[in-house]
Amino acid sequence: MNAARHVLVTGANRGLGLEFTRQLLVRGDRVVAACRQPGKAAALNALAGEYPGRMHVLPLDVAAPKSHAELARELPLVLGEGVRLDLLINNAGVLHSGERFGRVGADNLEHSFRTNAAGPLLLTQTLAPLLSDGACVVNMSSRLGSIALTERFGTPSYAVSKAALNMVTALLARALADRGIVVVAVSPGWVRTEMGGENAEVAPADSVAGLLRQIDGLGADDGGRFLDWQGEAIDW
Repeated sequence: MNAARHVLVTGANRGLGLEFTRQLLVRGDRVVAACRQPGKAAALNALAGEYPGRMHVLPLDVAAPKSHAELARELPLVLGEGVRLDLLINNAGVLHSGERFGRVGADNLEHSFRTNAAGPLLLTQTLAPLLSDGACVVNMSSRLGSIALTERFGTPSYAVSKAALNMVTALLARALADRGIVVVAVSPGWVRTEMGGENAEVAPADSVAGLLRQIDGLGADDGGRFLDWQGEAIDW
């Protein structure tokens, strides 16, 4: 196990974000768990009660740049003076189900892009001064964002926005490389969460455990890569 890190997880109130928060706390890390409505995040607040002093819950709407700025102002107060983030997990995302060709709406596309692609780019840009040199930024992507692997018309708003997130990852990796900050895109697999559905193949605990193993093994040469939860490279 690595030394204790300071970690920020977005979309931490449910699904993979909640599981990331849980496993990071078990490992001994200090976690800032961000979500849109902390007051309604019962499971997240219960975790905070179990780990007093090592977990803080803060509000964040990843699709709203004003919220990014507010989070950046709050973080030094909960991290402590001079403390920086060692790991940023851009997990918050949205999937609009039921889309069909001929009926894809502009609202879904715009909302998906703001949340899944523009949000992680702008949030990472805002928080860059609060990242430690040598930190890691993990963008939660999906195989559905791979152009090379596309075989059917499905979940277009989600797929398009995740493909854009992959470019965001490549650009951020270049922008932050001189500080030794490694930026990667990862795919968690088809996971049994509210988004993935009950028939999905992978348990959240297994997906997150696998992703954390990949994160632990990242080196300077891994910046800009696209990996799955078992460490396999994914075609762009």
